[in-house]
Amino acid sequence: MVERPNEGNILNTVRLNENESGEILAKFDREFAYRRLKGPVAKFVFLLAVAWSLVQLYTAAFGVFPSTLQRAPHVGAALVMIFLLYPARKKVIHDRIPWYDYILAFLGFVAAAYHVVFYKELVWRAGVYNTTDMIISVIAVLLILEAARRLAGPVIVCLAVFFLCYGYFGLYFPSFMRHPGLSIKRIAVFQWLGTEGILGTPIQVSSTFIFLFILFATFLSKTGIGDWITNLAVGLTGNKIGGPAKAAVIASAVEGTVSGSSVANTVGSGSITIPLMKSIGYRKEFAGAVEAAASTGGQIMPPVMGAAAFVMVEFLNIPYITIAISAAIPAILYFTGIFITVHYEAKRTGLLGIPKEKLPDWKQLLKQRWFLSIPLLGMIYLLGKGYTPMLAALVGIMLSIGVSMILKDTRMSLNDIIDGLAEGARSALPVVVSCATAGIIVGIVTLTGLGMKMSGGLIRLAGGSVYLTMFLTMLGSLILGMGVPTTANYIIQATVSAPALVLLGVHPLAAHLFVFYFGIVADITPPVALAAFAGAGIAKANPFKTGVEAFKLGFAAYLVPYIFALSPILILVRPEGLSTPMFIVRVLIAVATAVIGMICIGASTTGYFVTNDKWYERILLFIAGVSLIHPGIQTDIFGSVVLAGTWFVQKARVKRKAVAQWTQQ
Repeated sequence: MVERPNEGNILNTVRLNENESGEILAKFDREFAYRRLKGPVAKFVFLLAVAWSLVQLYTAAFGVFPSTLQRAPHVGAALVMIFLLYPARKKVIHDRIPWYDYILAFLGFVAAAYHVVFYKELVWRAGVYNTTDMIISVIAVLLILEAARRLAGPVIVCLAVFFLCYGYFGLYFPSFMRHPGLSIKRIAVFQWLGTEGILGTPIQVSSTFIFLFILFATFLSKTGIGDWITNLAVGLTGNKIGGPAKAAVIASAVEGTVSGSSVANTVGSGSITIPLMKSIGYRKEFAGAVEAAASTGGQIMPPVMGAAAFVMVEFLNIPYITIAISAAIPAILYFTGIFITVHYEAKRTGLLGIPKEKLPDWKQLLKQRWFLSIPLLGMIYLLGKGYTPMLAALVGIMLSIGVSMILKDTRMSLNDIIDGLAEGARSALPVVVSCATAGIIVGIVTLTGLGMKMSGGLIRLAGGSVYLTMFLTMLGSLILGMGVPTTANYIIQATVSAPALVLLGVHPLAAHLFVFYFGIVADITPPVALAAFAGAGIAKANPFKTGVEAFKLGFAAYLVPYIFALSPILILVRPEGLSTPMFIVRVLIAVATAVIGMICIGASTTGYFVTNDKWYERILLFIAGVSLIHPGIQTDIFGSVVLAGTWFVQKARVKRKAVAQWTQQ
């Protein structure tokens, strides 16, 4: 008698082990290339991380400290941990800390402590700074640049250094960029002792909202929700045509709302879905690309988007729930495009799903562990009711601990909770250092008045064309995204490029979502596509080919931002004078036609619709897709006619082929 495979047996067979996943993460994500410390130093770092998380929880519950007292220790704790955990060279990772890193960590503590010890004095003599102030500020700036080099990469450091040089050598810059130049003292104290540079809006958001949501994601993952979501998705779609690929899309869409990291999400769910996709015949490049494209889209998927979305709250001065709701339709279109593409790829290559008896029983999974979704649903409820993101995240953390107690195998012990506090703090380090470094750039832009000059210069370069301005902004975001973390990319572009789009008549929310989206999809844009490279590492595929496949899969992400920038009804911005019922009708029509447009784009990129496409049919389907995605009666009619014509032509070809085969028989 053949034993029936137990629930989830096939997943346990194909899953990558933790060592393999860790190696891939360390290779493609600097966050995971840290020292595995031992002894007293390890205990010190652990206790510091736990204390940092507890302070953040305290401020969430009882209110934040005055601006610099909240932000400077936040940066100081990050600097100490970074210099003790992350080596100067990525390739040299061991459990020993060189003497100079102890000195750098101590200086990071001193720079932050200076704000605390001399807080009243600095407030009283604001604007009148002495030599000691300058020395401490210079040290702080240099420490942040070095920490960013280790954890965020050299590109953002080069950008920050360029802007610092611009602040000092402004007299030698050409045209509209010229300014009298600033002293080292003026630049340094503005950056560290004020609240418009390093300790400006990005760090303000990091020290309040973002840290707590990262902590929430850590505790949620400790409940096992990630594996539950992946198993649920595989059980739900695994036996369908191209099932494992569809499971990857669904699982990554949901997990990405929590993880906030394209690479970590790719490795997390991809350790199961990519081997599964390969097992049913998907090309290894395509398998890695599906997971990378889906995982990247997780940052644009409400309710919990990437960290940059919380920075957007401060830039636009609107509630986070408004941004999340506005981003919902574009996110749905993004994942619809990927889902349709993997479906047509499976149809084109004749790939079936996995036998149902080898898959997890999704109904049983839902019945047994439905409670794991309570923390996420609770947080969404609080955000929808207008509570602050800080309170929503705090309640989400408490609910995560609470629901973990329901079953023995998900139960968190006191040690697990303490480990979660430490792990959450370590996970926050890349965001903190990225926000601090971006703050240097924002500070120089503010100090020199470059922001409006750059916006005007960008508009002049584009000849006043909103289309060309958007294209140049897209290029800037994609190029920055190849070496700059998503959050920092958004902050820079929101400071420089988004105002130019607003000046040309683009709705402010649409302009900021535009740069936000393109900063994210840089992770699947060749030649440097980190999420795709991580997917290739799991699939053992060619990284560049995987990047190209991911680019094709996520192609909708390159179209949708243009559409909602020009017609913001897709981000639920109501035109003036339009009644609520008519607005709802127009939104529903726009969504319906846009989804059909995604189907056309998917059919075009894969080369399969009713049957294999001829080259001109792929062009026609692409034109139909773009026309249908763009809201408007004329474009919808045109796209529908082209789509219907292509469908009838292919249907007739299939029928003729069937008749010919029947005749031959």
